[in-house]
Amino acid sequence: MSSTSNSRILPTPGESSPVRRHFASDNYAGIAPEAWAALEDANRGHAPAYGNDPWTQRAADLIRDAFETPCEVFFVFNGTAANSLSLAHLCQSYHSVLCHDVAHIEKDECGAPEFFANGSKLLLLPGTNGKLTPAGIEEAVLRRTDIHYPKPRVVSLTQATEVGTIYTPAEVRAIGAMAKKHGLRVHMDGARFANAVAALGVAPREITWQAGVDVLCFGGTKNGIHVGEAVVFFNRDLAREFDYRAKQGGQLCSKMRFVAAPWVGMLRDGIWLRHAAHANAMASLMHDLVSVIPGVKILFPREANSVFVDLPKPAINALYGRGWLFYNFIGEGGCRLMCSWDTTEDDVRAFAADLAAAMGTPSE
Repeated sequence: MSSTSNSRILPTPGESSPVRRHFASDNYAGIAPEAWAALEDANRGHAPAYGNDPWTQRAADLIRDAFETPCEVFFVFNGTAANSLSLAHLCQSYHSVLCHDVAHIEKDECGAPEFFANGSKLLLLPGTNGKLTPAGIEEAVLRRTDIHYPKPRVVSLTQATEVGTIYTPAEVRAIGAMAKKHGLRVHMDGARFANAVAALGVAPREITWQAGVDVLCFGGTKNGIHVGEAVVFFNRDLAREFDYRAKQGGQLCSKMRFVAAPWVGMLRDGIWLRHAAHANAMASLMHDLVSVIPGVKILFPREANSVFVDLPKPAINALYGRGWLFYNFIGEGGCRLMCSWDTTEDDVRAFAADLAAAMGTPSE
């Protein structure tokens, strides 16, 4: 078995499904046309290396425009690097990071945050629907204050959360205020930040720097970019020498324009939000269709571009047998149905019909 194989959790696609759109992850989707066009434009001729090119400058400026603030922007290859290096930059090795017990940095980063921070510990906190609370954060900070305890230094929020829920502006502000009270920095894992902004209908600033977020790992890959996330420091003092950390961590791309250019295509004219809103709408349709199927249990509120359902094993196997791919190990259990920028209504209706049949309730 390959070291990157998912055969332990997903069936091998059948001959009938090599080009089918699936619901396992928004990482499955291809490159959005606007990102592809910008990438092609960046491939015309030569440009300076290591980020000293007009594409990287333009992408960073568009991010500053989107957030309406003079922030520092760094591009890295993926979310693991974005989260791990930014957290390492905020912590000393004797510090701790407060995060939800199903946070992505805990469940799906292979220990990278602790590794790159030379041992900073993740302290796991509970919270309904995948979200931290100010009270939970304060309890963790005050639990112990002796020198034998890894001193809390950062609060990490996942937006949208690993179970598909969204922190409201009021919730982020309350957490930001609690963090400030105790001298903590606020990090936001925004792999699906676009979906959160689209769902809330707010300006990006309202759930980031205006609410107390110091650094955002702004995800593009799950929203139609081929590779590359943006680490955005709203607290510009904290960004000092992050470029050195990114280089040391193997994240300085020599041909940086090919990481940055797709951001230019996506950030123009609000394309990034339109793609995210479409994915959210497809998840809303999925929720409406599958929630009325007898025996299907919705596990969490549908707020972004995913639907979490509890399904019996025979139904799961039947869907796998029909060639559908979806995860059944994300978050707190159950099956995750993730919609993407390119999911169609026909895709959703076809899946829902097959699920109804698998549950013994054929659709009309």
